[in-house]
Amino acid sequence: MQELLAVMTITILAVISPGADFAMVTRASWRHGRRAGLWSAVGIAAGVQVHVLYTLVGVGLLITQVPWLFTLIKWIGAAYLMYIGWRTWTDRSPVADVMAERVDAVAGGAMSDRREPNASERAPWQEAVSAFRTGFFTNALNPKTTLFVVSTFTQIIHPGTGWALGLAYGAFMSFAHWVWFSLVALGFSAGWMRAAMVRRQHIVRRTIGGALITLGGLLALANR
Repeated sequence: MQELLAVMTITILAVISPGADFAMVTRASWRHGRRAGLWSAVGIAAGVQVHVLYTLVGVGLLITQVPWLFTLIKWIGAAYLMYIGWRTWTDRSPVADVMAERVDAVAGGAMSDRREPNASERAPWQEAVSAFRTGFFTNALNPKTTLFVVSTFTQIIHPGTGWALGLAYGAFMSFAHWVWFSLVALGFSAGWMRAAMVRRQHIVRRTIGGALITLGGLLALANR
C-alpha cells in the first residue's frame, strides 16, 4: 500500500508541474480547438508508455547510465520543442474567433448548409492524428519523463515487482497524464477563454512559442 501511495503521489506531482506538455496542450487547444487539445492529451498519455515499456525491459536504466545515449535523447527532445516553438512564434495564419463562428452559424441559417466546409470539417481525423502525434512525441522524447519513470521504477517500486503490477503502475501514470491534460485542454478551449486568446493571438503565439523555445534551450543545456 505504501508503494502504491508513493507512486500515485509522485506521479500526480510530476504531472501537474508546468512544462513542455502543458505548453503543447495549451497550444493545440487555443490554435485548433477542443478536439485537438483532447487528442494531444491522449498522445501525451500514450507517450508515457514508451518510457514505461523500455524501463520494464531494463533499457531505461541503460539510458540513464550511458551518458552519450541520454544526451542524444535529450538533444532530440530539445530540438523538437524548439522546432514546434519556432513554428508557433512565426505562424501568421489567423485563428478564428469561435464565439463569432457560433453567431455566424446561427445568423446564416439554411445558408450554412450550402457553405464550403473548412479544413477541420473536411478532415477531422487529420487534425486528430496531428494533435496526437505532437503530444506523443513531446512526451516520448522528453528526458524529464525518462528520469521520472526510471527513478520511480528503480527507487520506489520493489525490485521483485512483476510485469503485471509494473504495467498497472504505468497505466496509472498514463491515466494521470490523460486526466490532467484533458482538463487543461477543456479549460483553454472553453469559449470565453479561447475567444480572449484569439483576440490577442499575436501575444499568445509569442508567449507559447517563446516558452517552448526556452524549455527546449534549458533542456539542451541541463546536465540531467
